[in-house]
Amino acid sequence: MIIIPPFEIHSIVTGKMRLDGGAMFGVVPKVMWEKSSDVDHLNRIAMTTRTLLAIDSSAKRVILVDTGCGSKWTPEKAQRFGLEVDHQAIPNALIKLGLSTKDITDVVVTHLHFDHNGGLTSWYDQPDEKTTPCFPSATHWVHRKHFEHANSPHHKDKASYIPADFNDLATADNVRFLEGDHPTSSIEGLTWWVSHGHTPYQIHPIFGNGKQRLIFCGDIIPTVAHLRLPWVMAYDMLPMTTIAEKEWINHKGIKEGWLLAFPHDHQHGGVIIDGTVTRPVVAKSLDL
Repeated sequence: MIIIPPFEIHSIVTGKMRLDGGAMFGVVPKVMWEKSSDVDHLNRIAMTTRTLLAIDSSAKRVILVDTGCGSKWTPEKAQRFGLEVDHQAIPNALIKLGLSTKDITDVVVTHLHFDHNGGLTSWYDQPDEKTTPCFPSATHWVHRKHFEHANSPHHKDKASYIPADFNDLATADNVRFLEGDHPTSSIEGLTWWVSHGHTPYQIHPIFGNGKQRLIFCGDIIPTVAHLRLPWVMAYDMLPMTTIAEKEWINHKGIKEGWLLAFPHDHQHGGVIIDGTVTRPVVAKSLDL
């Protein structure tokens, strides 16, 4: 846990997964990336799914950033991605803080890929039928343009979207759609940054009122290894844009002291970085 006024921030590991190392590092050869990764016999690297929890006690605000892979998986499909989902990770983390899922006021949907927000819904009764929201009393924040893309994806990224995860969002009363490249925020101490390299209109919350800030990097920088500018995922829709966006984040981290939180690193919830924008190094791992 760290304090970024007005928030107390935690990184919650909601599960483990494995994705192909070549897909995760694009044109970077395995002889390089395997040195920084736990690789299995299927060439998949070890990853986690992380939810960021931000609590502003004075404002009675409890914010979740992403919800993990969720529970709507058959054993066969889960095996493909090496999924091990901890369905009690978020409730248990809240219980330790004297809270429950009913206290969650906001859910930030960075983007709608299944490994980030499959946990928005669960099966109501029977698999492959009706879903029910996992956090019905919370306001859900998602970018309108990204939601539109998720409902009509490109052939390149279609497999990353599972309609059952988000079909009900379009008509839900508790959804707030962000607009444009510079959306304003109504949440005290939180601002939005929008990226386009990994997927159109991914939203990144930036926490903090004062000089110290923390940004949730999302899939622009999913792990520590991806701090290096050329280490860009093959999943990215616009890899050159991703590189430019990583430069911006690295600059904020090195020059302005921003803290960086990751969605998929299996060892680091977040870090402080040093070095240069093109050759960043980890100065300290955050105890999130």
